[in-house]
Amino acid sequence: MFLDRYHSLQNGKVVIDAHQGSRFAKEVAGDFNPIHNPDARRFCVPGDLLFALLLSHFGLYRNMTFHFRSLLGDSVPLTLKEDEDGLIRVYDDSGKIYIEVERSGESTKDQDLIESLTKCYVAASGKNFPHTLKPLMEKNGLMFNPDRPMVMYQSMSLQLETLDISNPALELGNASLTAEGKRGNVALDYQLVSNGQITGHVSKKLVVSGLREYDADAMDEVVEQFYRLKARAWD
Repeated sequence: MFLDRYHSLQNGKVVIDAHQGSRFAKEVAGDFNPIHNPDARRFCVPGDLLFALLLSHFGLYRNMTFHFRSLLGDSVPLTLKEDEDGLIRVYDDSGKIYIEVERSGESTKDQDLIESLTKCYVAASGKNFPHTLKPLMEKNGLMFNPDRPMVMYQSMSLQLETLDISNPALELGNASLTAEGKRGNVALDYQLVSNGQITGHVSKKLVVSGLREYDADAMDEVVEQFYRLKARAWD
């Protein structure tokens, strides 16, 4: 399975170390956010990796919503569990919850379908910055703290018209940014296309912290740093 190199099993628990999380961010998502660097002071496992592991473990449902409750650090033993209320949750040994998942409708554990959909979804996530967020912030005259750029998942959802999907791709439809004090709430809506036909919809909600007035020079430096990190990763 393509996820094997991005996590391990230890005493029945899922463990993702900083190097595995960072490799997934760079190799699969094309995400070079410094928070996913192994030596980052506040290293965070990519939410997309947890999303991928949950789909692989529990299967794909026609309707799914993932609520991201906490940031996950380096090498935390995790339990992936279906609770009595029907929700899937990811816990650590102290009972802290990192993700809650609602699901309904037809389901499948076809790993080929799950892998293709996961890669399609994660590739779109890797374009969040700078491709999607930079023009969105510029349009709204707002941006994150350039010294500590933080963009975090709040939730994401899938609504699939069918599970008969091949060659999936995500096409961005609507994108919006609203300010709530120093917090920016971003909503991204995509169409899921299979062989040229719309077969579902994907929505993501992100939180941008340290919101402030847009500064073109500062943003250009953040973008340049992104591409420097990307070039360094493939040296």
